[in-house]
Amino acid sequence: MFMPNLLLAKSQAGWALMHRLLIDLFVFLEPYLRRVQLSDAARLLYKGALRVLLVLLHDFPEFLSDYHFSFCDVIPSSCIQLRNLFLSAFPRSMRLPDPFTPNLKVDLLPEISQPPRILSNCVVALEVRGLRGPLDEYLQTRHPISFLLDLPRKLMSANADSDHVVMSYSAPLINSLVVHVGITAISQLHTKSGNSQQPITHSTPMDVFQHLMNNLDSEGRYYLLNAIANQLRYPNNHTHYFSCVLLYLFAEATSEYIQEQVTRVLLERLIVHRPHPWGLLITFIELIKNPRYSFWSHRFTHCATEIERVFESVARSCMGPGHASNTTGDVPAD
Repeated sequence: MFMPNLLLAKSQAGWALMHRLLIDLFVFLEPYLRRVQLSDAARLLYKGALRVLLVLLHDFPEFLSDYHFSFCDVIPSSCIQLRNLFLSAFPRSMRLPDPFTPNLKVDLLPEISQPPRILSNCVVALEVRGLRGPLDEYLQTRHPISFLLDLPRKLMSANADSDHVVMSYSAPLINSLVVHVGITAISQLHTKSGNSQQPITHSTPMDVFQHLMNNLDSEGRYYLLNAIANQLRYPNNHTHYFSCVLLYLFAEATSEYIQEQVTRVLLERLIVHRPHPWGLLITFIELIKNPRYSFWSHRFTHCATEIERVFESVARSCMGPGHASNTTGDVPAD
């Protein structure tokens, strides 16, 4: 009775406490999940946490949806299916359009212009590192250019490891930067045109994303792409914007290796068991169907028989038999 009492309290008065309890639970589990070394006790606790999440996804999906940002901060990047549970949540009042509908016009959906409700503090990591002010200044003025040049280095933090200092990327900081840049970009598009359905290219926010894609190493780029993919959720203007960002970054990539990494981040979220976020599905479908991206011409789609089978399976699921080309396979994508 404890959890329902918190979540059913008047005016959602118990939500913040429930959120804090779950955050503490996953902070405790994080070292075990990151190392994929679970003791019997940790494994039992993890199974219990999954059952709680499934109950929340069924009975209180708004709770998971509204706090998705802070939950993603404490879930290791290797826990793909666990993260999909949070990102698949959507308001019970919403009816999701079928992502497999032929010629689905995502930009014409009425929900796609509405912002999602986010109860997490999305800028706290930027503020702790003193980056919010300089980032806002650059997004408004494109100056100073030194900020953009130094940004990849500023996304790293020093961690003490025995007698050595190890530099590593801060995933919460990258998550915070991506969402804040996206929210600013949507606001700028709305101010200029009265809506957020305008082209996103040649803008200051896109300059930030492209600079990071081209100047981060593979690890940093992986964190960046995951932070973007975390916003591919139910129909809203964040999902639409970040879907366009990811597709644009693929189309304008300076190397096929970057395109392969974009594909990896999407694909690894699709080949786990359901549920799969709606925005993730519509983004991948667009990537493999739209001739602009020449997806099937890239070498990484044919580099190994196992990879070909996975791509063929996902393509069959997303496009129907006969539309996927040059691959064979039988691994289900949904």
